[in-house]
Amino acid sequence: MPNANEDNLSALSQAQHLAVSELLRVSPVADELARRFQAAGFSLALVGGSVRDALLGRLGNDLDFTTDARPEDVLKIVRPWADSVWEVGIAFGTVGCQKDARVESPDADGGAAEQLFQIEITTYRSEAYDRSSRKPEVSYGDSIEEDLVRRDFTVNAMAVALPEKEFIDPHGGLRDLAERALRTPGTPEESFSDDPLRMMRAARFAAQLDFEVAPEVVAAMTAMADRIGIVSAERVRDELNKLILSAHPRKGLTLLVDTGLAQHVLPELPALRLERDEHHRHKDVYEHTLIVLEQAMALEEDGPDLVLRLAALLHDIGKPRTRRFEDDGRVSFHHHEVVGAKMTKKRLTALKYSNELVKDISRLVELHLRFHGYGTGEWTDSAVRRYVRDSGPLLERLHKLTRSDCTTRNKRKAAALSRAYDGLEERIERLQEQEELDSIRPDLDGNEIMEILSVGPGPAIGQAYAFLLELRLENGPMQRDDAVSALKEWWATQSQG
Repeated sequence: MPNANEDNLSALSQAQHLAVSELLRVSPVADELARRFQAAGFSLALVGGSVRDALLGRLGNDLDFTTDARPEDVLKIVRPWADSVWEVGIAFGTVGCQKDARVESPDADGGAAEQLFQIEITTYRSEAYDRSSRKPEVSYGDSIEEDLVRRDFTVNAMAVALPEKEFIDPHGGLRDLAERALRTPGTPEESFSDDPLRMMRAARFAAQLDFEVAPEVVAAMTAMADRIGIVSAERVRDELNKLILSAHPRKGLTLLVDTGLAQHVLPELPALRLERDEHHRHKDVYEHTLIVLEQAMALEEDGPDLVLRLAALLHDIGKPRTRRFEDDGRVSFHHHEVVGAKMTKKRLTALKYSNELVKDISRLVELHLRFHGYGTGEWTDSAVRRYVRDSGPLLERLHKLTRSDCTTRNKRKAAALSRAYDGLEERIERLQEQEELDSIRPDLDGNEIMEILSVGPGPAIGQAYAFLLELRLENGPMQRDDAVSALKEWWATQSQG
């Protein structure tokens, strides 16, 4: 049988073969750009994630390069060549551009096709954080070796010099890639001091690539977790998004919790590890949450859904604050969905998420228990209408979140809950066909209300509209004459009052 070393050598050989194939595919772009740099007296190399992805056989159309040319020289070289150029990152030594190019198609049919490449070219650099600063201080380097040693992990510290395609790997990144291990080029303490966000990147790459983080890296993350506090909320949020949208978010989230990083960036998650005792039993809320997240992922239909995944991750964060020990030995979490919605809004706002996303996720957290009042189908049609109206455009996500929230090992109970929700969805579908539930409005609009009541714009019209909407939710669609009569009767009681 082959030993571990032979397996690794085989993996290295396969990785190099994949890299050559991937680089040949993009060579019309990469080689042409490299020759322009060469003609201007500068070097150019494919670097970092692009090399890693080439070795994994999944190099896309986003290409990262590094060069000894300063940003102003890079601009002079790429402007006549690229279709568009941007300077958003130029303060950090990065110039971005787009280029349409005809390249070999990776599909089975072969042939060539036009493809759009997103390119970033960064000057050799080193950067470090001042302990009191949220932004890195950038200084340019003079060699690619100096540039590579300051990169986050060895698997991202490889380069391919162009156009000659010389492989540069001073820190054993290829071997770590074969071993599926995350290590730092220098000591992890130095790397995380340079940029504390790299601690979160370790968790993110573990989740994205399904790699194992080396013990010394985990130890440094644990010891230095509080350093994440100097990193801006926006950068933390972006890393958290990438982790949550990855193929294995449990792996990354577990690492954040175990190292103490989550305590600084998402403290509501480790708080779900509620203490247990022998007298009061309840479900492990932390483990339940991770299972709900994975079950929600399994229901995604059009790729990763950040709103659904964050709602699944945060749906029970109100439980620690609402936990009560009952006299009969049970544990209750009354109104945890309401408390959790408020906590969700506060946390996501602190992480600088958009107002729309904060609103949607908080709403899903607030509504995730609503279905459990449905029982075995006792809801009236008006209750079903309210369920649809209150969830609005989030209805499909609410369906998925509610189904994912069932993690019981009792197969009979799980099947009963599934059947009940099937029944609710069927009733919603029937009512939608009959009543256009997605756009529930009163049977009379504002202009009609003013005309019937002979009243101009003002608070009374809003109150009348709310009355008719409530009537619509309770009884379904009404004939116009019936709606007019109901409105006049209501108005008479208001006038008397």
